[in-house]
Amino acid sequence: MSASALAPSIAGATIDIDSLEPAAFEGVSCLDCGGRRATFFLAGEDDLTGTPGRFVFVQCLDCGLVYQSPRLTLDRITRYYETDYIAHQPTARWGALAPLFRYAMSTLDRAKLRIVRRHAVLDDSSTLLDVGCGAGTFLDRVRSETGAQVVGVDLVDLSQRPELSGIEFHHGPFAEQAVGRERFDAVTMWHVLEHDYDPRRSLRRAFESLKPGGWLFVEVPRLDSLSFRLFKTRWPGIQAPQHTALYDRKRLLGITRGAGFEVVEHLPYGAFPPYFYLFCGVAFQVLRGRGLNLDRAIYAYFAGQLLLLPLLPFLNRMNFAMQTVICRRPE
Repeated sequence: MSASALAPSIAGATIDIDSLEPAAFEGVSCLDCGGRRATFFLAGEDDLTGTPGRFVFVQCLDCGLVYQSPRLTLDRITRYYETDYIAHQPTARWGALAPLFRYAMSTLDRAKLRIVRRHAVLDDSSTLLDVGCGAGTFLDRVRSETGAQVVGVDLVDLSQRPELSGIEFHHGPFAEQAVGRERFDAVTMWHVLEHDYDPRRSLRRAFESLKPGGWLFVEVPRLDSLSFRLFKTRWPGIQAPQHTALYDRKRLLGITRGAGFEVVEHLPYGAFPPYFYLFCGVAFQVLRGRGLNLDRAIYAYFAGQLLLLPLLPFLNRMNFAMQTVICRRPE
């Protein structure tokens, strides 16, 4: 389905990317059920970097998934991850606040490991695959704290990052990587599925790569959350154009079950701090598409976090921003 073929069904929403030609976009069918009938849901902007343009999200009339269409082609979207993508920034970028940034990342990685340990037992006989591993800090923590063997996959080549030293690393779309069959005791996908250009295929690859009885951990922003109701088209979970789909609880459970997994637990929170969505949601409402200057915003971010520290533990209980599904490959 071409972008031009889809355009009439989303009247009132326009793509206005001055620096890109129409050939940079592609229309897509539903990323879950494959349905071709969809209705306009919202148009989001690149609130994080301020790149001009409006990106259309539609809702499948067959299964209800909200997904981006038309979207940038895969070779075009890769460029967004190679420069200013926040998760790929070196610690040295933050200058005097680098220690605080390292502490925040360490806190995030500890929270991820706590979620994994709710069900999976990791030791020196285990192997874990982290899809969308970024610079590899989580893999480094798993390796040092549990002794498990670790493998990472990311869309772009970050193999020169020091945290990935000595770690098996693959780059490119996960579904195309030869990571092995029935090899892993656990596969983690922290904020990956909402970026994925073919999430059904990636989940099937995760299923194939797990040993029977192995565990899958998937965290994504939650569409049916308080933060979406508060910020609407300025919701940080939209993160256009990188996010290809927006999952509510029903669709996240549906797409993982559709890949053959048994859903064991659904958490109305994740390892990722909900405060990030509170801070960015307010900032995006104020800036209205002009982009967030990360070098300045980091000071306000940590100041606000300190100010609201007594209230932050309650955000997880409010279905504020994130969700995590914990699945098992049947024996």
